[in-house]
This record gives sequence, structure tokens and C-alpha cells, in this order.
Amino acid sequence: MRYLLPVVAAAAALSAGAVPAAASASHHHRGERLRSHVALHVSSHAVMRGEAVVVRGRVRPKGRHRVKLVVHGPDGAVLRFRTGADGRFRSRWTAAISGNYVVRAYGVHDPRSRGAASVSRRLTAYRPAGASYYGPGLYGNGVACGGTLMPGTLGVANKTLPCGTRVKLRYRGRTVTVPVIDRGPYVAGRDFDLTEATRERLRFPGVGTVLSNR
Repeated sequence: MRYLLPVVAAAAALSAGAVPAAASASHHHRGERLRSHVALHVSSHAVMRGEAVVVRGRVRPKGRHRVKLVVHGPDGAVLRFRTGADGRFRSRWTAAISGNYVVRAYGVHDPRSRGAASVSRRLTAYRPAGASYYGPGLYGNGVACGGTLMPGTLGVANKTLPCGTRVKLRYRGRTVTVPVIDRGPYVAGRDFDLTEATRERLRFPGVGTVLSNR
């Protein structure tokens, strides 16, 4: 028994000394900001100009957080809002101008968590555009922006867009991005003349309406 008492006393002393250290460590961790994560989704990557896009996502860890949504593009915007208690958020944004956009969400840092950014989501807002095509009978001729029109030439003619402007066209779910290479068309109600190679990529019938980001 007399050998056991010193051992018990030493263990009690060690245990007593460990309590303040553990309490100190716990207090230290409570003061730290947790690393956060932001998820972002958009309802569609291809919309019509003037159509609302639903953006939704979640900030972790859950709780009420401030979120900043940044839209880069022809009709850029910055939206600010708060998540629900579960960390989820949902908002709507409308592109008033056709073009290409990049959307990203940022979780704003607060006393509990550090700021974070979502991956970028891309979308295109289109407008209807009258179109026709040209090429057969003109191959070998020069084009207004320089170069020679050939059966495999990808591009469009437009009356006003600068030469080399990249235009994204969509027709029945198929898309192609091509440069402005020529001037025209000069028929009322038509915005673009597609080269034959561009028409084939879209399976466009020849005269009608395509969707354009310009």
C-alpha cells in the first residue's frame, strides 16, 4: 500500500496539470476561423437575352453567411445576399444584353469562417438573328477582312461588327464560334451571311433564324 500511494499522487498531479493546457487549446481553436467552401450552380448555360437565370449554391460549414455573386460580361452585376441557416442560397439574375458571361460566388469571411470562392460558371445569352449563307460560285474570291473564300472557310459576314470579332451561333442545340471575315448581307432583316462550312457545322437550312451572342 505504501508503494501505491506515491504512484496515485503522481498521476493525480499530472492529471491536474493537463486540465489547464486542454482548456487553453480548446479556447485557442474556438478563436480560429474555419476554412469554408462555396458551391455554385446555374440553371442553364445557354439562355435568351432577357431570360432569368437561377443561381444556387451552398456555403460550408453550414450557418448564415454573407455571399457576393459577381457576374462578368456585357451586362455585369454584383449581387449580395445571405444564406439560410443550412448554408444554402438561391437568387436570380437576368442578362439584358446578349453575350458571354462568367459567374462566380464568394463567401465573405466572418468571425466563424474564412472567405472562399466557388468555381467559375460560364453562360451565353443569345438573341435571334436573321441569317442566310453564301459561298458556291464565289470560291477563290477575296473577302473584305482579308484572305480568300474557300469551301472550308469558317466565318460570317456582318455589316458592322469589326473584322475578326468572334461570334457564337446556335441552331437547334448545335453551336459554333467563328470570326467575322466579310461584309454583308445586304438583304433587309438579315444580320449574318454564313459561309457554307459554317452552315454545315450548324446544319442550318440556308435562310432563317439563328441565335447569336452578338
